[in-house]
Amino acid sequence: MIQQIYPQVNHDFQYELNKDMHLSAAHFVPHESAGPCRNVHGHTYFVNVTIAGDTLDESGFLVNFKTLKNLVHGQFDHTILNEHALFQSGSPEDFPTTEVVARKISEVIQAELDQLPGKPVCVQVFVRETPTSYVVFRPKKVKSNG
Repeated sequence: MIQQIYPQVNHDFQYELNKDMHLSAAHFVPHESAGPCRNVHGHTYFVNVTIAGDTLDESGFLVNFKTLKNLVHGQFDHTILNEHALFQSGSPEDFPTTEVVARKISEVIQAELDQLPGKPVCVQVFVRETPTSYVVFRPKKVKSNG
């Protein structure tokens, strides 16, 4: 078992859940400045998702770990990321760079969390693309009008 320490997220929630997973996927970055990354190539991505909240469900879970695995590993493992609709707008904001992959994972997870009664929040997604390169994505906190 690989144990990794991830950057900590400051939040005011009572519970914090972290799920580690890895997935093998190929991608390419369709931009001239991407150099050799313009060619299709693959990675074994290591992903850590941090979910926080105050309310547990009827099973005593903040979120079921299997749900998170299905959302990320189940959707992206052994695929070509560029073939997913999430990465096909043609905009640089949707090119499957590690930064965008982390953001898209956060968005996919948050869409599912928004359906849960306890309204947990995806506060951080860590994506390691290579042994020496990783990205941390933290969604901006929504400001309330109160």
